[in-house]
Amino acid sequence: MVLVLGGARSGKSSFAQGLAAASGRRVCFLATADPGDEEMEKRIGRHREERPEGWVTLELAGGVHLPELPPEEDLVLMDCFTVYLSNLMARAGLDWPVEEEGLMPEEEVLRRMDEVEDEALGLVDRLRESVSELIVVANEVGMGVVPPFRLGRVFRDLAGRLNQGLAERADAAYLVAAGLPLRLKP
Repeated sequence: MVLVLGGARSGKSSFAQGLAAASGRRVCFLATADPGDEEMEKRIGRHREERPEGWVTLELAGGVHLPELPPEEDLVLMDCFTVYLSNLMARAGLDWPVEEEGLMPEEEVLRRMDEVEDEALGLVDRLRESVSELIVVANEVGMGVVPPFRLGRVFRDLAGRLNQGLAERADAAYLVAAGLPLRLKP
């Protein structure tokens, strides 16, 4: 498993696609975005056009459910794990409006965070067991300012915990900044 981390527009997806293309393997692109509005639909369309011909694309149903992998694919490129996280958070009820920030007790927030973390890492573990190679793209969101709202802090904390779990599972890990990859592991 290869983990590719980076900030928004850092070049992480392009770098990950380059790794997949250079592998010489049959590639299955696992898309996590759920087109919720016109802007996201256009963004997804642009991403589809940028993928090499011959790659199979699978989309997580509703942004969270993995369809069966095609048996002939031996490399899966999952982009973006952090979008998958936000989809799981919404499904778990961790998506309240600002005016409702204080309504959910902290113990319940922590319980739901644990469930989301278990489900997200469980999907990665199932993928690791079913394909020869897995490349996971994720956002590094913990290097900026502390989010001013509770939900932003929950998202940042979960993303950080999950990135640590991904890095622990990964055989190789890169941080991409300004289009330049920095190898973190091994």
